[in-house]
Amino acid sequence: MTQDLHRRGLLAAGLMAGAAASATATTTAEAAKPAKSAKPALLAPRPPMGWNSWNSFATTITEAQSLETARIMAARLLPFGYDVFTVDIQWYEPQASSYEYNRDPQPAMDGHGRLLPAPNRFPSSAGGRGFKPLADQVHALGLKFGVHLMRGIPRAAVKANLPVLGTKVRAADIADTASTCTWNPDMYGVDMSRPGAQAYYDSVFRLLASWGVDFVKMDDMSRPYDAHAPEIEAAHKAIAASGRPMILSLSPGETPVARADHVRRHAQMWRISDDFWDEWHMLEAQFTRLENWNEHRVPGGWPDADMLPLGRLALGKRDSKFTPDEQRTLMTLWAVARSPLIMGGDLRHLDEPTLSLLTNRAVLAVNQASTANQPHFVEDGTRIWSARPEGSPQARYLALFNTTEKPKLVGLPLRDLGLSGAVSARDLWSGADLGRVSGRVEQTLPPHGAALLRLGA
Repeated sequence: MTQDLHRRGLLAAGLMAGAAASATATTTAEAAKPAKSAKPALLAPRPPMGWNSWNSFATTITEAQSLETARIMAARLLPFGYDVFTVDIQWYEPQASSYEYNRDPQPAMDGHGRLLPAPNRFPSSAGGRGFKPLADQVHALGLKFGVHLMRGIPRAAVKANLPVLGTKVRAADIADTASTCTWNPDMYGVDMSRPGAQAYYDSVFRLLASWGVDFVKMDDMSRPYDAHAPEIEAAHKAIAASGRPMILSLSPGETPVARADHVRRHAQMWRISDDFWDEWHMLEAQFTRLENWNEHRVPGGWPDADMLPLGRLALGKRDSKFTPDEQRTLMTLWAVARSPLIMGGDLRHLDEPTLSLLTNRAVLAVNQASTANQPHFVEDGTRIWSARPEGSPQARYLALFNTTEKPKLVGLPLRDLGLSGAVSARDLWSGADLGRVSGRVEQTLPPHGAALLRLGA
């Protein structure tokens, strides 16, 4: 089922590209017809699924490591729908070495202040080829190619006062040197009120488009949101002007819920928290954030609870600190709340328990093909969500969570799900048939544990 959903996602992207191409071939007779309003195809009709290098490689990933990882991803995860391969931050930094950032970065960039892959780490980028050779190889595996991008213009470009492509202005003319990232020293913000500011962003995204980029994780965007809103809008406009569909993912959070309408109009994903790592207190906090964002999630616009820190992490120094029960809770929550599923662990060390968590087709179907997802507030120490499977109006998905430190009985009456009488029940994690239940559905869950059930036909 998930394979079919993956193919449908690719088809949607193809339809969008085809629509753009056909628009340029309108005949004279067609042009004479009254214009018809048509909704553009969604860039992300379902929560994106993929892999990102940050949790496992920090700033250090190389071309050889990228290709090795992409091949594993294509073989082991792509059949289940994970199709976005993303190189995270500082791919342009020749000396990147850890989770720390160089205080005086000397990024690889062109004569117009646009970042380029560091050729010592990505040899195929030499000679101005950028990421296109790597993207071509990733595409050949059936994957989409994504890159990380910081908000703004490189400080090194401003220091050199490089010209903005296609304009008479220079980097210092558009830079807002008072607008800096609190945790990364690479960029200055761009003052979108100045002439040439949009032209700079347009030039950046045209370059990404020429490389074949499909997905852009744009960082230092969502906080403080209102201060950065003009650059969020600029990135959205630049993607539209580039001629290539690219999913825009805004990071980090916490994106303010009050700006839901704005962010949905300008991006397809947006982070709801700071970086999420394998700590129980962080996972417990995501319940409330996902509850707060629930009513604002729409097809094509996905509140993002961040990457899945599973398997081997942190430059190979350790495995996930989540217990097996907490890992199941993580995947269950991301599935039923329809967060994007972006694996962060090192796929070169992918073990069978982690693989089984990521590739349970019944669980992935909850993430990719459910509607009416909603939390139920029952009692302290529990979290409960339900949803409806697409195409099965009488069935329900039910996710039960125990957030306490002791085993706990968690459940609710069937009537709260709009169900009556006796209904069949199936455990989606194990695939076990649980028989028929009536009146109330409940399970005893381990500490920090979860269950995910399908009720009805």
